[in-house]
Amino acid sequence: MKFLKKLFWFIVILLVFVAAAGYIIYDHYNVEKKELTYDLRKNSNGSYIELSNGVTHYELDGPDTGKVVVLIHGFSVPYYIWNGTYEYLTEHGFRVLRYDQFGRGFSDRPNVTYNKQLYFEQLNELLDKLHLKKPVSLVGVSFGGEVATDFTAAYPDAVNKVVLIDPGYVAEKPKYPSFVLDFYEATHAEQRALGQMTDFKYPTRHPSWVDQYQPQMEYKGFRRALISTLYNYNYNAREANTALNDKHKQVLLIWGKEDNTVPFKYSDSVRSVLKTEFLPVDDAGHLPYIEQDQIVNPALVTFLKK
Repeated sequence: MKFLKKLFWFIVILLVFVAAAGYIIYDHYNVEKKELTYDLRKNSNGSYIELSNGVTHYELDGPDTGKVVVLIHGFSVPYYIWNGTYEYLTEHGFRVLRYDQFGRGFSDRPNVTYNKQLYFEQLNELLDKLHLKKPVSLVGVSFGGEVATDFTAAYPDAVNKVVLIDPGYVAEKPKYPSFVLDFYEATHAEQRALGQMTDFKYPTRHPSWVDQYQPQMEYKGFRRALISTLYNYNYNAREANTALNDKHKQVLLIWGKEDNTVPFKYSDSVRSVLKTEFLPVDDAGHLPYIEQDQIVNPALVTFLKK
């Protein structure tokens, strides 16, 4: 009995030390130390609006009479991912909205479940509060393509045309409990930031990309938002694309032929169930509208003006 009692306390003490060591490591590497405040936001670019689930950071420009186009960013890079395309579309007469989805950029990180309904409510409420005339056209890249696809299927009367740029396809849920993924993300923040460079075929041409990405990681709730999305945004590409096809919308599919994030081969899978115009882009990775802007941006204008 004495041996078992000693063994028990040894295990207890060992677990306490392991937990303490884990916390010290977690706290040391955790970059989320700041809160998003009014003073911080007033010195930033863009505008802010209070929605039901928190403040949303957005930018809206272009003539009031222009056709409304909404740019939806990907999984974790906020609305600056549309730099260039946003300006190009406004210069060509469109009324263009881009915004940070909850948990990203300078939008709030509400402590809620990041599921389809959250993303749908944010977009619907944003359109209503900004008094933007529906139907609008949606342009989504990567995860933003998933949101655009699902949103259009759920609210077809709100959407005119859809543009999918290298849209997400395989959306497998993590195999580990969320707290394990949280620990990993907290202790590998630099890896997530550097990992954004793999979206480019020519990453050296974008030397400031990581520096742009990192500031949002310092605000509490960023990591929780990404992890919650991974676990709770349920997406089945084939079902989603079939549902979109049933709404009979005009769809333009654009894909970088050398995409290593969502491989080009999935473009065939999308087109097997979704009727689209198709623009395969040579010499480009996951963000063809950046790497081959002289090809993609004019194609966007042509499609959206039809």
